[in-house]
Amino acid sequence: MAWLVTALLIFIIQILAILLMEYRKPAKTVAWLFILFVFPIIGFIMYYFLATEYSRRQKVRQHEHNYETLLATAGYEDSSSAVAINNRKHEPIPQVKPDVLSTTARLDELLDQITDAPRSSNNIVKVLTNADEAYPAMLEAIEGAKRHIHLEIYTFRNDAIGLTFLELLTRKARQGVHVRCIFDGVGSYQLKHRFIDQLRQSGVEVYFFLKPLIAFFDKRMNYRNHRRILVIDGYKGYVGGLNIGAEYMGGNPKLGFWRDTHVELVGSVVHTLQSIFLKDWMFVSGKHVVDVNDINKVNEGLYPDLQICGSSSVQIISSGPDTEQQHILQLYFGAITCAKQRIILVTPYFIPDPSLRMALKTAAISGLDVKIIYPLKSDSPAVNYAANSYFGELLEAGVRIYVYQKGFLHAKILIIDDNFASVGSANVDLRSFYSNFELNALLFDKKTIGRLEADCDADLRNSTELVLEDFQRRSRWHRTKEIAARLLSPLF
Repeated sequence: MAWLVTALLIFIIQILAILLMEYRKPAKTVAWLFILFVFPIIGFIMYYFLATEYSRRQKVRQHEHNYETLLATAGYEDSSSAVAINNRKHEPIPQVKPDVLSTTARLDELLDQITDAPRSSNNIVKVLTNADEAYPAMLEAIEGAKRHIHLEIYTFRNDAIGLTFLELLTRKARQGVHVRCIFDGVGSYQLKHRFIDQLRQSGVEVYFFLKPLIAFFDKRMNYRNHRRILVIDGYKGYVGGLNIGAEYMGGNPKLGFWRDTHVELVGSVVHTLQSIFLKDWMFVSGKHVVDVNDINKVNEGLYPDLQICGSSSVQIISSGPDTEQQHILQLYFGAITCAKQRIILVTPYFIPDPSLRMALKTAAISGLDVKIIYPLKSDSPAVNYAANSYFGELLEAGVRIYVYQKGFLHAKILIIDDNFASVGSANVDLRSFYSNFELNALLFDKKTIGRLEADCDADLRNSTELVLEDFQRRSRWHRTKEIAARLLSPLF
């Protein structure tokens, strides 16, 4: 009898520990309690190693402080390099008036508060639809690099496409170009040692963001660097949803055609991408790219003095578990509530935060044209079941949901009216909003937004609209799987 009382006390202590740690996130609390009830001891061990909050990145903050001190000593207070490294300073280029750039002054104010990165108005933006447009552009840019190539990617595959990038990166390194790569330890866990050795032997500097084993024992496996950044010589950059591998060219027979969106940026907004990459580089490598003891090397060509390249306005927003606020979630919620006519949301994974779900329903009830485009095929069936559990209430509110039929839809796009869009790495799920390090480009140029709208129109033609009456006829077994998936969805 005593052992039973002891076991019960241990179980209660485990429940209280989860409640105390996760009380701010009810959905996550329910998910972990469900696992704990099913697997009483194993569940708590999993929680301990996977769910403990990610502490603030003190090492990054110290490096950033060192940079600010160095720049102040060097007198770079108003230079482009200081703008990029210390994003709290204003960008030293003409700004377009806020009412021209955004749907409302409220959205402008929100963006000013949730990101330190300034809005840049002198850029050229090119939308790259799918890998067959993005990869050639990225390879051409890498080929033309003169000083440095900075690549930060979630998944880098050891296949024909990955080898194509590897051969070019190693060749550029042998030519004297500084090549620095960050791969996520979970997303790129399949990379073989000989692949990494080949990069390093050619002079490419490679680091992993939290290797799986290290992350597990350091209780941070649940946090992933999901960002996609490519910076060439400090003036050209790429962001979006694409990783590097054959599957993104349709090479996965299960998923087939891969629909994605990337953007090419040329102009001063690339300085912000550079700054984010360098902070992540400091975290993974412990190294300063510039010599902090040599003021003459502060710039090293990382932040070239760019002339006016174009007229497109762009702003970069990043988020991660190292901050107390969920910036991209705040952006999505704020942008949706500011919409006046229509909302187009494209996402491969849909596990919305309650506030975002309410914002979408309220917009539709208010008479706005709200469309969600979501893939039929998925690389995660459990996520699809969880997404389906939300569709009924959205359809009842008037949200129009389209199921993409052509292949796997992996693009992450939000379009508000005809003057605001977001493209990047963040999915509409709890992992992207709360756990991952993410990065999106915010676009304000009507021509660029028009191109994104054209792509979405093509997606709609390749989709089937869900009808509420038909959706409600799904089987009881299907609904049961949806319930189970929804309970566990905060952990996906």
